[in-house]
Amino acid sequence: MNVLGIESSCDETAAAVVSDGRHIRSSIIWSQVEVHAPYGGVVPEIASRSHLQAIVPVVRQALAQADMTLDDLDGLAVTIGPGLVGALLVGVQFAKALALGTGLPIVGVNHIEAHFMAAFLDESREPPRFPFVALAVSGGHSSLFRVDGFGRFSLLGRTLDDAAGEAFDKAAAVLGLPYPGGVAIDRVAEGRNPDTIRFPRSMIKEAGFDMSFSGLKSALRRHVELLGHPPSDDEVADIAAAFREAVVDVLVARTMAAAGASNVRDVVIAGGVAANRRLRARMGDAAARAGISLHAVPLALCADNAAMVAGLGHQYLFGSLADADCPRGLSMDPFIRMTATGG
Repeated sequence: MNVLGIESSCDETAAAVVSDGRHIRSSIIWSQVEVHAPYGGVVPEIASRSHLQAIVPVVRQALAQADMTLDDLDGLAVTIGPGLVGALLVGVQFAKALALGTGLPIVGVNHIEAHFMAAFLDESREPPRFPFVALAVSGGHSSLFRVDGFGRFSLLGRTLDDAAGEAFDKAAAVLGLPYPGGVAIDRVAEGRNPDTIRFPRSMIKEAGFDMSFSGLKSALRRHVELLGHPPSDDEVADIAAAFREAVVDVLVARTMAAAGASNVRDVVIAGGVAANRRLRARMGDAAARAGISLHAVPLALCADNAAMVAGLGHQYLFGSLADADCPRGLSMDPFIRMTATGG
């Protein structure tokens, strides 16, 4: 069964074709990074207009790369939230129009669930075993979930202020590094000693699994101000390494604590920040010590993409959730209907 997925929740316009829920036949991503870079972050109105320009050629490229036409498709899946409303509107309305024109079944999926369920698209290894704990960490989200099955997940903890990716972007701006900040910090921090500066690890020992990164961001700003001069390249690299280590410490500690409390054997990390080299290495070490299997979503699937949308859409249309008696599908009337009870 071939499902076309469409993703437009933030600043990437993406389309992909996935067969039988696991096999990626094509994946096209039109990035808007260069458009938003001068502003140091995503501008919602600009993102929406860029999606309008990109959606048709991106879908055409995804079909061409898969060597398919619309006649070869069995269903459609589209991200319906969370995300920027104007950006979501472009993808949802396009997908609804395509469904009307072709008669194909359509389902809306939760963007966050799609991120951590992308672990099932990694054909190089066995998929995670239910139940598992998932860390979804990006520029807009830093949340921990217990996942008991497709469409069955519950929130364990989340950031109470900045998302980890947002904290990286703001830290990079203070250090004079380019946008996106997470990529820039990961690059300059590599090989540096993270122990030269000790930044705070907020809430790392408190009960529960919530997180906080706003105090860390403020601590970095104060450190730079107290230098009394613009930091040199070496100082920027050391500060970046120390900041990255503080973020990673919190993410690893909270994830391992949630896994232990949930008594699971598998952990999934997903989202844009899951591409961070230090996070992948530290989480792998911690998981190994705890006897837990780590499933780090492949790098190509960490950023927003439509393969994750199509893969999850298959489960709702043709897989384990196809006959579920719950309002997960996207009807022609509501704009946004979340796809899972935990969404």
